[in-house]
Amino acid sequence: MKHNPSSRRDFLRNLSLLTATAALSGARLPLQATPRSKPRKIAPSEKVNLACVGIGFRGGEIIRELYKTGLCNLVAFCDTDMGAPHTEALLNDFPEVPRFNDFRRMFDKMAGSIDAVSVGTPDFSHFPVTMLAMSLGKHVYVEKPLSHTFEESELLMKAARKYGVVTQMGNQGHSEANYFQFKAWKEAGIIKDVTAITAHMNNPRRWHVYDSNIKALPAPQPVPPTLDWDTWLSAKPFVGYNKEFVNGQWRSWYNFGMGALGDWGAHILDTAHEFLELGLPTEIEMKYAKGHNPFFFPYSSTIRFHFPERKTMPACELTWYDGIDNLPPVPDGYGNVELDPNIPAPGAGQIVPSKLNPGKIIYSKELTFKGGSHGSTLSIIPEDKAREMASSLPEVPAASSNHFANFLLACKGQEQSRSPFSVAGPLSQVFCLGVIAQRLNTRLKFDPEKKKFIGNKEADELLRGPEPRRDWRQFYRLA
Repeated sequence: MKHNPSSRRDFLRNLSLLTATAALSGARLPLQATPRSKPRKIAPSEKVNLACVGIGFRGGEIIRELYKTGLCNLVAFCDTDMGAPHTEALLNDFPEVPRFNDFRRMFDKMAGSIDAVSVGTPDFSHFPVTMLAMSLGKHVYVEKPLSHTFEESELLMKAARKYGVVTQMGNQGHSEANYFQFKAWKEAGIIKDVTAITAHMNNPRRWHVYDSNIKALPAPQPVPPTLDWDTWLSAKPFVGYNKEFVNGQWRSWYNFGMGALGDWGAHILDTAHEFLELGLPTEIEMKYAKGHNPFFFPYSSTIRFHFPERKTMPACELTWYDGIDNLPPVPDGYGNVELDPNIPAPGAGQIVPSKLNPGKIIYSKELTFKGGSHGSTLSIIPEDKAREMASSLPEVPAASSNHFANFLLACKGQEQSRSPFSVAGPLSQVFCLGVIAQRLNTRLKFDPEKKKFIGNKEADELLRGPEPRRDWRQFYRLA
């Protein structure tokens, strides 16, 4: 399938002109059809031409991992702060790659040269980049969580089906040992009749240094000369720049991040959610909130999710614990809590060996399982039960590729992506529902069929979030 870069450029240029006209007139943009570009067929001998949006911190790590596979060419870099220390390191290593500070300009100039896009921006700005990329026939790798709101995940799933592109969310453990073990044990009937899951992430987080008696967002400060603050804000309502909003601190604030649940939930609960077919809960209850306030995440949270019966599987209660003083109860025979080398340290702080490793405890009618985060495998507890069952456990296949190679091979039609939006979208929506319960500090009932809360208008409004700024609304009509 040949590219038609001129039609894409015309589309984007016309979209920009319509945006400017609407901004001046105050009119709402009319719905616009995309050129329905098809993904380029990439031969097995070819490399994937990869553009990268968000190149500092985690975004830069993603780029290096994708490049290390030997399966891609880096063809464009985009970041709203191209002169910052956290982006300069990557730029210095790849000085010949074209650079942009606005993904819209990148696509306008280079769409015909791009096969796929990595999105390593903050949580709240995943959506516009991803949506535009898919509408132009580009495969997308998006760091977890998939989106910042429930509706954004819904639209991204719809668009992935519409545009026929390869998608992958960046919960890299979904291509490691835990993924293949959980799948094999579920298929063999070792993991069955799960009635309860405890998930826990009890390490220090960035917002633990803030005063929970805060009465307003931090006051605006001068914008660094290298930062395009307006583009950094993406579709979110305008607020003045403050250093507490950038460089990873955005994770702390409801306006921008998803807290510990959105940050680590995808690394802890991904396999349970997929292979137990949990779907969406019917009830979400904030059982404990220390330091609750309207602006940033609680110091400690306990959130209960109720998932109803599914097929032949019983109802399941999932309880999430975060906060350094909010450890979950552990069953008899749990064993030691030594540091698991497979679990990376959080962005701020280190794993604390004296506490529980981030992970989960899975309770079925017959067995109890202990597991960590990311690629860490499950073990049956207590140990004497594990020894008794050792000879009956199925063989677990090895991974054919890691998460990054899996995505690029899928772009070439050689594998199926393991965390496509059809899998990652509902998982991310569970986290969005949990964050709404955190924010409102309440118990909520949810209708998974209608995808609405029952009897809570404020919670319903948070499913969509605030109205996007005028020149960003067009991205929400591309699905």
